Amino acid sequence: MKKMKVAVVGYGGMGGWHTEHLLKSDVCELAGVYDIKPERNALAQSRGIYAYPTYEALLADKSVELITVAIPNDDHEGVVVAALNAGKNVICEKPVALSLEALENMIAAAEKNGVRFAVHQNRRWDVDYLAMQQIHDSGEIGNVFNIESRIHGSRGIPSDWRGEKEHGGGMLYDWGIHLIDQVMMVYHWAPIKSVYCVCDNITNKEVDDGFKLQLFFENGKQAHIEVGTYNFIAMPRFYMRAEKGTALITDWREETKVVKCKYWHENDVLPVQTAAGLTKTMAPRDEITTDTYTVARPASDVHDYYRHFVNAIRTGCEQDVTWDQMRTDLKIILAAFRSAELGTPVGLE
Repeated sequence: MKKMKVAVVGYGGMGGWHTEHLLKSDVCELAGVYDIKPERNALAQSRGIYAYPTYEALLADKSVELITVAIPNDDHEGVVVAALNAGKNVICEKPVALSLEALENMIAAAEKNGVRFAVHQNRRWDVDYLAMQQIHDSGEIGNVFNIESRIHGSRGIPSDWRGEKEHGGGMLYDWGIHLIDQVMMVYHWAPIKSVYCVCDNITNKEVDDGFKLQLFFENGKQAHIEVGTYNFIAMPRFYMRAEKGTALITDWREETKVVKCKYWHENDVLPVQTAAGLTKTMAPRDEITTDTYTVARPASDVHDYYRHFVNAIRTGCEQDVTWDQMRTDLKIILAAFRSAELGTPVGLE
């Protein structure tokens, strides 16, 4: 099958990531890049990559069927709509937009021109997330009622545009959109009742450099999502509680540990001595009442994102990241900001 020609708008960090993966793709051919900064175009050319002289020249290239947009968040709408109106299919970096109105304008342009449009949710191919999805869906530890998802680092927020409010900076937009999307995938997009969020401003007073977000679902399930950029000891990447056990991923490079309950009731539970007293409630379980094992890391190939999107363009099948999913993810982000500002749980609007 002939490869689909793709051009990348923005040759910064993620633009560079996309070009590297497109050069290795078995379904796409990199046509070139465009960046508003001449030095970025020059860098691309020094690496043997064609750089379009203008964005208009890129849009006029009839051989390009797909454009990937990897530019600051506040510039997404105008660049994406122009590409859609030029009859190009579009992949946009996350967050897809900073408002629901902007997202709807992009969707309307895609509908009007009969082309495909999706946000780049590449973290759906993270192995740690896939392990949690696998355990949840298998039912091996029963009905899951709580998921905790965390990303912790200790270098503060990046010092580029991601630290500036006008460009849509901050960790909710940067990492939060990925972790929200993963949790929603695990719970199969169950309706949300309310969200509660507290933001950190430790190293940056303009945008959040960390946050703690609680999701409350209509079916009674809950999720805790947390990002920290000033954590010198990281908490577990994933922690999943269910009726018959618990699953834990300490670090995204590790396998999943599962402790499954075999017998709920124990005989002759002895209290344990803590520093200032006894406790029977928190005494360790007898090992014969549980099974402890590890789950191997699932197979994953991030190139599948482009493979699946190209297939959707060519065959008309449903794309992996649907417009309704894009809407829901953004609604949760916007609700999180409202909750943090009001200091109270809020619903989705």
